[in-house]
Amino acid sequence: MSSTAEPATSRPERTWLVSEHLDDVLGRLRPLDPIELRLLEAQGCVLVEDVTVPVALPPFDNSSMDGYAVRVADVAAASEEFPAVLTVIGDIAAGSGELPRVGPGEAARIMTGAPLPPGAEAVVPVEWTDGGSGGGPASGMLAHSAAPEGAGGEVRVHRPAAARAHVRARGSDVGAGELALRAGTVLGAPQISLLAAIGRATVRVRPRPRVVVLSTGSELVPPGEPLGPGQIYDSNSFALAAAARDAGAIAYRVGAVTDDAATLRATIEDQLIRADLLVTSGGVSVGAYDVVKEALTGLGDDADGVRFRKLAMQPGKPQGFGFVGEGGRDRAPLLALPGNPVSAYVSFELFVRPAIRTLMGVEPVHRTVVSAVCPEGVASSLPGRRQFLRGRYDADENAVTPVGGSGSHLVKALAHANALIVLPEETTSLEPGGTVDVVLLD
Repeated sequence: MSSTAEPATSRPERTWLVSEHLDDVLGRLRPLDPIELRLLEAQGCVLVEDVTVPVALPPFDNSSMDGYAVRVADVAAASEEFPAVLTVIGDIAAGSGELPRVGPGEAARIMTGAPLPPGAEAVVPVEWTDGGSGGGPASGMLAHSAAPEGAGGEVRVHRPAAARAHVRARGSDVGAGELALRAGTVLGAPQISLLAAIGRATVRVRPRPRVVVLSTGSELVPPGEPLGPGQIYDSNSFALAAAARDAGAIAYRVGAVTDDAATLRATIEDQLIRADLLVTSGGVSVGAYDVVKEALTGLGDDADGVRFRKLAMQPGKPQGFGFVGEGGRDRAPLLALPGNPVSAYVSFELFVRPAIRTLMGVEPVHRTVVSAVCPEGVASSLPGRRQFLRGRYDADENAVTPVGGSGSHLVKALAHANALIVLPEETTSLEPGGTVDVVLLD
């Protein structure tokens, strides 16, 4: 991964605006190079080429019903009292090659998806016939293996059919030469279905970024293990890996790394081979055991190495960004996030998610922001900082309600939020019924 612009410089202790940090991050990233992938491997990737249809879809006229291929004139006067009696000349199953010609007074038993035979002008559903039984209306066909005689004999048709009834016309879905998918399309199941239907086995896409997530902290224990004195469960690596997947990335979660600079450095170096982006949480503040700064020193060159900043935001004041590795394939951008769970998640939404979307080359890069009423208001907000409060947004009312307090450790409140309430740097409080910007997380 290489940068496309020189990094912004900073004076010691300078406080960066949220927008400045974000611009620096995105300005130094470029989309991943396109590759050719097989269809299922391309799921979630962004198409980098317009795809046109080589052959019409469907490629031939075919039946949309199980029934009988007939000539319109032969069933024009058909009724339950006076059914049209036709000679059955054979079966036409889906995938049939040689097709019998349907002549006057004849019908061919036909299955859904099977090609319309020459001479036939419409399909009569089997429910409009006696199914060749000589009795009343049929409810379906017997399996050919169980009743091969159904492909011969006579069938009584109880209703007329208009020309082209129950026939899917060649090219009725999409014609040869038409545009199937535009470059920039994210490939989901329906798009992959279309590509397969038109015969594409591979497609050229920007791959999903590989994001390696690491938590730091000697106090962290994996969920499922007993807690010792002073220990807590590692939630950040799970939250950030899940958020990376939601953003479209392939996420690799690395177990929590202890507060040892050499161990963290070695772990990062080991992960570079599979990382298009690295995300760490914890160890970026001013404590004696905040080892991320120490560990990352020297992992990048002087121009692009990781820099640590104070941002005018709450939560998430300490942040780090730069490139690690020696160049070529083993060089990747790294975003260092604070360790408090809410700080880490808010930082992900503001900075990491847009970085992932930029690497994918897909729009929109940012979450949707709407203006909404806050009936409860906000009692206080620190001046000079952009505050991000967890909130519950009601689209029907276009209203947002704060969830929980402002503490950056309140994971439960985060779990019940579907939005971030944004209070600008100059706002110190919001009156009840005031209007705020809301970042939608759903």
